[in-house]
Amino acid sequence: MTAAAKKTLAARIAPRLPTRAVAALARLVYPRFEPELARLGDLCPRDCGTAVDVGGWYGPWSRRLAGRARRVVTVEPVPHLARLLATATPGNVRVIQAAAGDREGTARLWLPRDDRGDRGVSSLVRRDGVHATALDVPCVTLDGLGLRDVHFIKIDVDGNELPVLRGAHELLDRDRPALFVELESRIQPITPVVDHLAHAHGYRGWVLPGHTWVPLDSFDLEAHQRATSYVVTQGLLRRVLTPRRPRYVNSVLFLPEGRSPGGHAVRDHGAYVR
Repeated sequence: MTAAAKKTLAARIAPRLPTRAVAALARLVYPRFEPELARLGDLCPRDCGTAVDVGGWYGPWSRRLAGRARRVVTVEPVPHLARLLATATPGNVRVIQAAAGDREGTARLWLPRDDRGDRGVSSLVRRDGVHATALDVPCVTLDGLGLRDVHFIKIDVDGNELPVLRGAHELLDRDRPALFVELESRIQPITPVVDHLAHAHGYRGWVLPGHTWVPLDSFDLEAHQRATSYVVTQGLLRRVLTPRRPRYVNSVLFLPEGRSPGGHAVRDHGAYVR
């Protein structure tokens, strides 16, 4: 079993707790784990019409987006997580129990052994040593959902990023939303996603390795992830409780050329950025 497939402390404890309690705890601590969530004003404007959360998990992004956007559409393929989100998110959140991709129909969702999707590493792309079981789930495209006035899309799909983006081709060209995409070189090469967004849609990437946003083209994300990959094996709970380790940057903010994220200092998400 690889290090990525080993159960962390949080993964061992979570099945013993009520799902709603685990979800509430995840939403509470997530801004320390993913500090960009604490900088939501840089990503999603206050007057946002529609925000999309692809890969909702326990809903840390959906709930915060609900406070900024008039409408939030959350796409979550794991059935019991989608049901939880439908009952535990504000009324302006619409939950779609499906995977997002570049075609409509049915897709095979891969999960680790003895995991129902709670660890947040399920994917349409199977990884040896990580995924052992599968279930068939509905598959949708973002273009096919009939969304309008989309200002922000967050994508966390563990390796299936390109199909999601291809399935949103019309939406990206029409609404030009900000995109917040989790990219990890240990799962899939980063360059194809960056090149697709640059050449097909005119987007430029930004990362937040410290106090301020840095253009992706001046930051070697793959080298950074190789140097800090040991952080990934330590799990969400340990990374939240021991914040002084180097930060592992695994998400990129993509904006249309000519736009840049806010520049104010980080204040509320943990000492490790310093």
